[in-house]
Amino acid sequence: MAVYVLVDIDVREPGPYEDYKRGVPPLIARHGGEYLVRGGAFEVIEGSFAAKRLVLFRFPDRASVQAFWDDPEYQELKALRRRVAETTMVVIDGL
Repeated sequence: MAVYVLVDIDVREPGPYEDYKRGVPPLIARHGGEYLVRGGAFEVIEGSFAAKRLVLFRFPDRASVQAFWDDPEYQELKALRRRVAETTMVVIDGL
C-alpha cells in the first residue's frame, strides 16, 4: 500500500536550506520515494490552513519511509533542516 508523507515547512534561513534541497532527492529516490509536490503555489478553499511551504512524497510502504528517515546519510541533512526551518511531517496511508 502506498504511503504519503505530507510536509509543511517554514524556511527561516533560505541559503542553508538550499543545501538540504540539493541533498535530499537522491535519498528519497534510494528508498523508493518520489516527489509529488515540492513547494508549489496552493490556495485554501475552505477552512483555515496556515501552511507555509508544502511538500508531498509517495513511498511504496511505511518501511520505506522509516528506512529513509533512519538512513545514515540523511542524519546530517535532517539536522541541517531542523536548524534552518520549522517542519511538520505527517505520514498517511494511501490507496
